[in-house]
Amino acid sequence: MIEVSFDGAALSNPGLAGGGIYIKDGKGHEMRCALPFGILSSNHEAEFAACVAALRIALENNYRTVSFRTDSQLVNQALEKRYVKNSLYEAYLKDALHYIDQFDLFFCKWIPDKQNKNADALARSAIKQQNEK
Repeated sequence: MIEVSFDGAALSNPGLAGGGIYIKDGKGHEMRCALPFGILSSNHEAEFAACVAALRIALENNYRTVSFRTDSQLVNQALEKRYVKNSLYEAYLKDALHYIDQFDLFFCKWIPDKQNKNADALARSAIKQQNEK
């Protein structure tokens, strides 16, 4: 099974934001993506943006059985319940659910921050890239 870890980060609220995606295919191959998002309203918005990007990337790579991991309880619960209270995140959730429905098998699991270090480092790298411009 493909394991996809994702994370979003923002310098402030609002502020420069980035996403990190770390994929392990179970055969020793890894993919790392640092995605600059520009200015977003919050860290939570960056988490949702990273989730949608990770789903899109997984599908583009023809992964059909995936296990996602996130340290964002907000995103994890939104995906489980297929609902989000804050209207700012509705479009992200709609996009995420559209992608999720294309997988043969999809799981999302909440993990502690310390278990999401690869994706976190990539998200912070994406912010740093924007700061250097």
